[in-house]
Amino acid sequence: MKTTVTFSDFRQAFKAIRPDNFSHEGLEQLWDYFESYERDTGEEIELDVIAICCEYSEQTWQAIASDYGIDIDENENEEEQAQQVMNYLCDSTSVIGSTSDGKFIYQNF
Repeated sequence: MKTTVTFSDFRQAFKAIRPDNFSHEGLEQLWDYFESYERDTGEEIELDVIAICCEYSEQTWQAIASDYGIDIDENENEEEQAQQVMNYLCDSTSVIGSTSDGKFIYQNF
């Protein structure tokens, strides 16, 4: 037996269990990513909020650089430093996207 989940259901599930893990924009990007994955693979994904929160993160480039020990060129401007972190993520894991406030959504590694 299965239930079809809408974006509203998806958002409400996070709001009920883990309201601070992802922004609204981050959840929209995760939703689109999972929908695309299901469409491309034909494999259905189970909505498990805790598992998603363990497997994916939304953070600033500064927090990511700190968490993963990424050497940032201090001579670069902030935009270039953020791009260094994005390049590192792209080389290391799946990047879901970035938010309008500069946070990256990515698969933990």
